[in-house]
Amino acid sequence: MTDASRAALRRTELTTTGSLAAIFALRMFGLFMILPVFAVYGTGLEGATPLLIGTAIGAYGLMQAILQIPFGMLSDRFGRRPLLLAGLLLFVAGGAVAALSDTIYGVIMGRALQGAGAIASVIMALIGDVVSERHRTRAMALIGMSVGASFILALILGPVLAHWLGLSGLFWLTVVLGTLAMGVAFSVPSPQVRASEPLPARLRFRRVLGDRNLRRLDLGIMVLHLTMTASFVVLPQLLKHRLGLDLDQHSLLYLAVLVSSFLAMVPLIIAAERRGALPVKRAAVCLLIVAEVLLALAGQTLWHFVLALFVYFMAFNLLEALLPSLVGRAAPAGTRGTAMGVYSTSQFLGVFIGGQLGGALYQWVGAEAVFLGCAGLAVVWLLYLWGMGELPKLDNRVVHLGRQQDPTQAASRLRAIPGVLEAVVVAEQRLALLKVDNSELDEQALEALAGEVREPS
Repeated sequence: MTDASRAALRRTELTTTGSLAAIFALRMFGLFMILPVFAVYGTGLEGATPLLIGTAIGAYGLMQAILQIPFGMLSDRFGRRPLLLAGLLLFVAGGAVAALSDTIYGVIMGRALQGAGAIASVIMALIGDVVSERHRTRAMALIGMSVGASFILALILGPVLAHWLGLSGLFWLTVVLGTLAMGVAFSVPSPQVRASEPLPARLRFRRVLGDRNLRRLDLGIMVLHLTMTASFVVLPQLLKHRLGLDLDQHSLLYLAVLVSSFLAMVPLIIAAERRGALPVKRAAVCLLIVAEVLLALAGQTLWHFVLALFVYFMAFNLLEALLPSLVGRAAPAGTRGTAMGVYSTSQFLGVFIGGQLGGALYQWVGAEAVFLGCAGLAVVWLLYLWGMGELPKLDNRVVHLGRQQDPTQAASRLRAIPGVLEAVVVAEQRLALLKVDNSELDEQALEALAGEVREPS
């Protein structure tokens, strides 16, 4: 490949990543900005109860959990862009349904319809299609940063926008944001999708679901988003009724704790890079437990809430940053896409369960029960996490076996090469899927054994 071709490819990768990050950000901002205000504004809807308010907040999560994998599979058959546009169209339609509804049931229907546009798996697959393995981690990090920025801005701006626009206006704003995202979607490439994955779907799911480390991480992201959703079923009402804070004052509170917690998180991220992610992750789960207990004990004192939210957001943002990279490390060879699909499904399932659990406990027991219940679930996660070892930083390789190679013997020969930690051979396609440690890999021995080595797409 010439230098000009490499530069053109890099420009395509950057443009595509930027466009997909913008789509993610526009869509997630529209979903997140309902979170800090709906517990207050939703009480004015006909038929509203704490349980149904929790259902409305979490309804999109249930549909996302159900449809993430089907959307990804359909995009394999019909192409990425058509499924991307279809998902955004459902998001826009759901926003309109919610905006026109005067009852809690109409809003639940609208939120569920918004969640039916489960495009996260399509976006991740498109990143895999267009961005080379060398730059894919950076692209995924940019996508993650766009989601994180959307979450922060939504918490800060949501109460202010709700004060100006009202609840119906917020949902109409999601329609506008979804329409803008559709415009951006027309600019992304629509590459020819590979007909099939090297490993059959049944084998990929069996390897992913059978991996204990991945189950720990899937449980973790589910608990993390469960606690976030359940807490926000209760928190806005407590700030309003216990502390007398108007919604625009909520924005100032969130701004202060989010910025300070982000700054406090940076040294922990550096520690995770230098000393390993697992000890930092365990510490973050402990902080999550402490934060939920502090929220349960906050009473009617402002600085108690400020301290609890500071600790909570430091733990939440730290775990949100660490977990996806750990999934990539833990995924068996040839299953990374499937592992991320199951991980995303677990995340959105946590959103739905959190809305239901938070609403039910708030309605039938009380606010403190919501926070203590979240703390209890985080304790279960911490105990399940305790036996997990540090995961090495590994790369994925796809090796094309030469005609002279016997596929039945290739796996053991590949595993004997220094630096090759896992090898799975797909005999029908004469491919070997590897997980390798680049710092120890004997490249010459690998090239001598294989006819061709290429990066996985």
